[in-house]
Amino acid sequence: MTALILTHLSLSFPENPYYLADIRLVLLGSAGEGKRSVGNTILGREEFSGQKTGECMTKGRAVVGRQVTVINTPGWGREQRLAQTPVSVQEQHLQCVFPPGVHALLLVIRADKKFTEAHRAALQDHVELLGENVWSHTMVLFTCGDWLGDTTIEQYIESEGALQSLIEKCGNRYHVLNNENRGDDTQVTQLLEKIEEIVEGNRGHHFEMDRKRLEETQERRMKEEERAKERLMKVEKQRQHLQSLKSELCLIFYKPPSKSPHKYESFIYKVNAFLTIIKQ
Repeated sequence: MTALILTHLSLSFPENPYYLADIRLVLLGSAGEGKRSVGNTILGREEFSGQKTGECMTKGRAVVGRQVTVINTPGWGREQRLAQTPVSVQEQHLQCVFPPGVHALLLVIRADKKFTEAHRAALQDHVELLGENVWSHTMVLFTCGDWLGDTTIEQYIESEGALQSLIEKCGNRYHVLNNENRGDDTQVTQLLEKIEEIVEGNRGHHFEMDRKRLEETQERRMKEEERAKERLMKVEKQRQHLQSLKSELCLIFYKPPSKSPHKYESFIYKVNAFLTIIKQ
């Protein structure tokens, strides 16, 4: 009886101490790299087809015996640096890695496009927004694996000089997905095994970001929104002045002239006041 119990326990609990029954992943990358397709391939069905631009979306389901949660993040221009990315998008990226944290960040890159130095710099900018220790939890995930044909992923990496340095920053961790072959569970199973290796390398710890980074970003967003509000108020004030001037012009040119010279002087005053506002 004891032997049967031990056998049952050995079957119920994998030998790997870092086996994950519940995995949380974040997909990062510029727009058009195939993050939605990656999420759908990992989860085995269409889950991210209705995602709104500029917002994170979280989906999860059981995958090869595990509960997998995938967080898809907004993209940015392929060679767009962090300073050019809206603060609201940056805030979305920061929020997605808050407690309970994530096990891995997958940096999604198309394998059917040339990888430029400008693309590398943009990716590094956006990844490092999350913190200095983010690279120990990050892996490059190539899409369009079917495009490689007889070329191995190692040959592709070697042919793209800028890509090699990015792979090195990720601890030489990478994986290839063929999103056209979602029926192949092997590629997803291998991906999850590589994520377990990342967790093992981090001694079982999730990646969590310093809350101060998010607070600073939220403060910048609030300031930007306040400046935008002030600009709108200024435009509205200018519109009201234009409307007032239009009315004055109608009175001057389409009605008998006033006996009082003060009306014309008032009109000139309003014109000068409006020009002063425009110059500000």
